[in-house]
Amino acid sequence: MPEYEPVRIKLWGDYACFTRPEMKVERTSYEVPTPSALRGTIQSIHWKPEFRYAIREIRVLRPIRTIPFVRNEATGLVMGRDPTPVDVTSRTHRVQRYTLALRDVAYEVVVDIVPVDGDQQTAAKHRDILRRRLEKGQCFRPPYFGCREFAAHFAKGNWEETNGVSRDLGLMLFDLRYDDDGTATPIFFDAQLHGGVLRIPPELYEEGWPR
Repeated sequence: MPEYEPVRIKLWGDYACFTRPEMKVERTSYEVPTPSALRGTIQSIHWKPEFRYAIREIRVLRPIRTIPFVRNEATGLVMGRDPTPVDVTSRTHRVQRYTLALRDVAYEVVVDIVPVDGDQQTAAKHRDILRRRLEKGQCFRPPYFGCREFAAHFAKGNWEETNGVSRDLGLMLFDLRYDDDGTATPIFFDAQLHGGVLRIPPELYEEGWPR
């Protein structure tokens, strides 16, 4: 990990769902967001191909609460230039699925900006850009927590107190690594929440960056 001061980002929202991959049909959220999910959320605020985000810590600020509900989902997809519409009002294209989501969530994410070419000037430039966008509330597209309907609000982090919870979260998805032929391999790690803080093992990034 780089030696410079990382960027702290506060993210919060009414609902979140970081789906466990072992749940094939029904959505069941992890108790804490995965590094890959938060990386996608932060990329909605600022992203360029010359750098990558490395999530160092996920600080859980509020109690972990869940909420069950049923969502209407479409079974069909609009593919490319296929003009055939998907009628979401039709029972043949609509299905109800159970979801166990998180509610009233807030996190402080400690993130490093790692340049692809190793140029620290590139890292410094994009750290400054990210901090300015956080202060101004700017984003490329609306960030969300797992599902697009679960909007995420964001601001600059300021070392807020965590919820203080310590527990074994079990195996958690770190990210997907793609081979040269496009084959995706899921990478998991043993997630431990200590005092409301989930620390991501740095060796996961040293073994090869997801893309």
